[in-house]
Amino acid sequence: MRITNHTSLFGRRDFLKIGSLGPLGVTLGQALQAGARKDISCILVWQSGGCGHQDTFDMKPDAPLEYRGEFKPIPTNVPGIQICEHLPFTAKQADKYTVLRSMRSEENNHERAINYLLTGYLPLPTVEFPSIGSVVSERLGSRNGLPPYVAVPKTFPSYGAGFLGGAHNPYNSGDANVPGYSAPDLTLSSDVDWSRFGDRRRLLASMDSKFRAIEGSPDFGAMDSFYQQAYSLLSSPEAKKAFDIEAEPASLRERYGRTPVGQGCLLARRLVQSGVRFVTVAKGWLNYDTHGDNFNTMKKVLLPEFDRAFASLLEDLDQRGMLETTLVIAMGEFGRTPKVNGAAGRDHHKDCWSIVIAGAGIPGGRILGATDKHAAEVTELPVEPEDLMFTLYTILGIDPTHEYDTPLRRPIKISNGGTLIPGLLA
Repeated sequence: MRITNHTSLFGRRDFLKIGSLGPLGVTLGQALQAGARKDISCILVWQSGGCGHQDTFDMKPDAPLEYRGEFKPIPTNVPGIQICEHLPFTAKQADKYTVLRSMRSEENNHERAINYLLTGYLPLPTVEFPSIGSVVSERLGSRNGLPPYVAVPKTFPSYGAGFLGGAHNPYNSGDANVPGYSAPDLTLSSDVDWSRFGDRRRLLASMDSKFRAIEGSPDFGAMDSFYQQAYSLLSSPEAKKAFDIEAEPASLRERYGRTPVGQGCLLARRLVQSGVRFVTVAKGWLNYDTHGDNFNTMKKVLLPEFDRAFASLLEDLDQRGMLETTLVIAMGEFGRTPKVNGAAGRDHHKDCWSIVIAGAGIPGGRILGATDKHAAEVTELPVEPEDLMFTLYTILGIDPTHEYDTPLRRPIKISNGGTLIPGLLA
């Protein structure tokens, strides 16, 4: 079964505790109040394909070579914390983030694992669950006339709105690294002026009302919402300003890196600064799926690009006073196998991997969770996708126990059970 989590415009664990959920007695109510008070935005740096934890944030230098691989650890700006030598810029920002080394999952297939991680639900053939960005869109809505959910450069499987409907799918921004970048749909076609645009809008409204009279499809609501968003974008100076990455100083653009991820992260900062609530940034589809030639690919391409982009994003947000109100996450759908295979690669590994979380009041300079000597199994603080989603929603000020009515005619909660990750918010 192919899991897409996209709703076409044209055709279409129960809540466990509400008391003390962390070691310092943080309650769900307190966390929700804090998130709502700060009005948190989120930037998800997506490492599609599954990034090797033992080659980045959970290195095992004392393990045999066939497990530890070629890379060496280096110290960070936090005593006692080491990460990969090919992440030197990120090492200098360690005081700003927490490394969670104990994620684990039940899924080892890319699309199903992505779907599970971004929704908190194991995929089903009968219903498409909404991704976290789409839930943010539906629950919190737009700010300043900007789309609430943006994908940089574009939508990937399981990024979508599922049963929430196409109106809450992400706006695809395109690749901000291309010369003369311009976001799609922010300008009129050269052969259409604003007078003709208004005529077309009135004609569309007239036709739409006739179709509504004979067609009861809920897709009309999604289509109407999309048209309204499109009109708002076309007529919004705030939107044009938010996407105008050319307005950034050349020196800052160089610091982020002239790469899709680098410029994507810079664009993401501009977007949340202007009012976008949730932004995903990715290099492409399954780039970290390094079954062969893992070490060359990581050290020459993937890690340098991520390193400059992620470190610059944290530093930039912090310098602008935005890190307290921006949740930043770097993660992929699973990790890579502890033992290097015959093709000098690492295969899919669902039993443990690392993610990095920063901002939104989360203390930095910490390691949470642990794995065994080969980075094969979680030995401390196991975290499931349900727990991660429950925690992220809570930080964003969304009640993870809220129930939706669905096409299945039964209520489905935003989060499929789960609890706050112990110690993360302490």
